[in-house]
Amino acid sequence: MSGTNRRRIANPGFFGRAQQPSSRVRLVPQVRGPIKKRDSTEPPVPAFLRAERGFTYLGMLVIVALMGFGLAAFGELYSHAAQREKERELLFVGNQFRDAIASYYNKSPGAKAYPKKLEDLVEDTRFPMPLRHLRRVYRDPMTGKSDWALVDAPGGGFMGVHSLSEETPVKSGNFTVKDQGFEGAEHYTKWIFAYSPPGLSSGIAPGGKR
Repeated sequence: MSGTNRRRIANPGFFGRAQQPSSRVRLVPQVRGPIKKRDSTEPPVPAFLRAERGFTYLGMLVIVALMGFGLAAFGELYSHAAQREKERELLFVGNQFRDAIASYYNKSPGAKAYPKKLEDLVEDTRFPMPLRHLRRVYRDPMTGKSDWALVDAPGGGFMGVHSLSEETPVKSGNFTVKDQGFEGAEHYTKWIFAYSPPGLSSGIAPGGKR
């Protein structure tokens, strides 16, 4: 190694200059967009625009209210339609009971007699071969149950049936001749499906549950 190279190595400043760190770079975050400050001098929202917003909100409230009234009216209409359907079924079933009671009474072997219970109409055991005056004990359309109030007959047994429901009927007129007594009834307990021979039709009153 030459003397010149030895002097360079022996000189510590040689390495200091070679390894002197470069100047540091400072990273500054970039702002993507200018931050807009609220200018207190901006003009206020015009009154007519505020009024328009208020009318829009009020209009929405009116629409919601009308929708609520419409749904309520539809619900009431549907409820009345369902009740009318039940009434038609009650009239059919009630007349089935009335005709069965008439058949039981008029076909009595010997002295005329009324049935003692509803099952007697389904199976009349007074004959060697039991008769069927009624297909089955129908349920009450108004209550959904097979429980009926029975109207007592003179001499024993029952001469009619009626519903136990005390709801007010929707139908108040235009009944058949057999059901004319139902006009203006306050509740379904007044729709009495009874059979009585001529001369015994008066004095029929609602019965009790059996």
